[in-house]
Amino acid sequence: MDETTQPAPVPPRPTGRTPDVATTLDGDVATLTVTGELTEEARRPLVRAVTDLLLAGTPLHRVRLDTRGVDYLNSAGMAVLVQLQKLGQPRGVELVLVDPPPAVARPLQLSGLWLRFPVDEG
Repeated sequence: MDETTQPAPVPPRPTGRTPDVATTLDGDVATLTVTGELTEEARRPLVRAVTDLLLAGTPLHRVRLDTRGVDYLNSAGMAVLVQLQKLGQPRGVELVLVDPPPAVARPLQLSGLWLRFPVDEG
């Protein structure tokens, strides 16, 4: 009998760390600064921040999502980005990624979602 060796399974990346989200408003442009991991745990704080902005009564033209502090993005995080974009579309609010690091840009490029999001280089 031949023994076959299989590589050890790669343990899943630990999750559960809620990212930090800070909001600033400058006229009709809001900036959400996200630090940490962009995973399912990011859904609640990000959707809450965008919903609060949309319901605040101040007309918005653009939401800038500053992801320079994001060190990990998975498929659930990509779904959050699409959800944020869909929240703003009916109100004419554009979601823009601010200078996304490779940890954000690469998964979006590989998934085909990269072209869906405008990018602000700074």
